[in-house]
Amino acid sequence: MKKIEEVIVVEGRDDTKRIKMAVNADTIETRGSAVSEETIKLIQKLAKTRGVIIFTDPDFSGERIRRIVSQAVPNAKHAFVARNKSVPTKLDGSLGVEHASIETIRESLSNLYTENTQADEQISRNDLMQARLINDDQAKIRREKLCAFLQIGYVNAKQLSKRLRMFGVSKEEFNTALEKN
Repeated sequence: MKKIEEVIVVEGRDDTKRIKMAVNADTIETRGSAVSEETIKLIQKLAKTRGVIIFTDPDFSGERIRRIVSQAVPNAKHAFVARNKSVPTKLDGSLGVEHASIETIRESLSNLYTENTQADEQISRNDLMQARLINDDQAKIRREKLCAFLQIGYVNAKQLSKRLRMFGVSKEEFNTALEKN
């Protein structure tokens, strides 16, 4: 089983259980989207000593946690699970890392991104419109496919450009993703 040196930031106990089935890693749980100051300080300490990987659910709460932790730890790595690969088997569950397959978790943890807030914009708004990723009836579906292929987590039209820039997605990677989808 692959050993992960960094500590993986997850939302809860079920995420930890699932990750430990896939890889040999330590996790820290935020216990929901109201991340405590104590938890943030612990994550910051771990970031300095071992590094951290943020691996939250592909939903509103998960993205909220990702933003909070990213602000506190700008050098954190990011792992994403696609929405369609984190669907619960029961009708009453919500999207989550705990529902992803072992293979999906391993794949997500082998495709990490680090934010680069200084990166230049390589993909323009015009590029996004030409690719029909914004301002189009089918844009949401196209964005879901693009984000899943690039493994950058799903974002809405307003956030797509920012996410592509933050994770340094090149024009070549973008075009390849469009061709494959």
